[in-house]
Amino acid sequence: MEYITLGKTKLLVSRTAFGALPIQRVKDKSEACAIIRKAYESGINFFDTARAYSDSESKLSSALCDVRNDIIIATKSASKTKEAILQDLHTSLETLHTDYIDLYQLHNPSVVPKPGDGSGIYETLKQAQKDGKIRYIGITNHSRLLALDAALSGLYDTVQYPFSLLSNSEEIDLVRMCSQLEIGFIAMKALCGGLLTNIPLAFGFIRQFENVIPIWGIQQQAELEQFLALEAHPPVIDDAFNAAIEAEQKELSGNFCRSCGYCQPCPAQIPIENANRMSQLLKRAPKELWLTPEWLEKMNRIENCTKCGACASRCPYHLKPFETLPSHLADFRAQYEAFHANQN
Repeated sequence: MEYITLGKTKLLVSRTAFGALPIQRVKDKSEACAIIRKAYESGINFFDTARAYSDSESKLSSALCDVRNDIIIATKSASKTKEAILQDLHTSLETLHTDYIDLYQLHNPSVVPKPGDGSGIYETLKQAQKDGKIRYIGITNHSRLLALDAALSGLYDTVQYPFSLLSNSEEIDLVRMCSQLEIGFIAMKALCGGLLTNIPLAFGFIRQFENVIPIWGIQQQAELEQFLALEAHPPVIDDAFNAAIEAEQKELSGNFCRSCGYCQPCPAQIPIENANRMSQLLKRAPKELWLTPEWLEKMNRIENCTKCGACASRCPYHLKPFETLPSHLADFRAQYEAFHANQN
């Protein structure tokens, strides 16, 4: 396992980090804890979670409370006031059974809190740091401009932002700028919410950026083992590798849904974060996972779309799902009929 210092912090973190968002989907807590423990015993020491990830903090605590001083915990608060953020911090400390959080992050705020802005949020974080409840302060965001603002402000130790082989030149420039400023860069959505299925390719691309720590979302032993194998034997960057990267970028780059979920809730209960990329998912994942009666019912909800525009107003990537959802529904229905006709 390789380790690097996260920006200007004193945190020596594993270059393969554990993203704990998916672990909340593992219903059997003992199974979830076994996966987390295996990650730790294999050399992963950086675990990223959030208050918003239901029982993920509890599972991390159950699996790792006896090795607290050997691991680095990052968690987040999505609250909007200093009082609510303090309550989230208190809850996280209790749930994680710890006296301190190594990296406390503001979870996708709509503005970058700064001293003297009237919210008191940044001052509250600094006081918590002074009190020893948090060691370092970070921010996560889906807006490149806000991530850039946070990095340039010099107020935050880390920036967490979507980064993958589909990232554009402006996003790569953000990564390089963070390196120059010694701001820790944590990559979320390294697989674009499951859209990238060539894991070695995704892993190898990010590995080229020495200051980037990807938090791989893990919920199965097999997924963990694959990342550990890649950590032990990273892909060779050669002409064939670069050609494969170029092919992925050609097929998928542009205005695509990252499945961040910030478009929700939908008044028509359309599962926009997957429905709006269904055509790509059907090309890149086993079709039987999606071409089910349950997903047919969910996709049919697209017919109830009123084009209210609420999803577009909340999308950090400025997509307009209400314009593209009908084409995904038509494609889904055609493939659903063909698939089940062949099954019969």
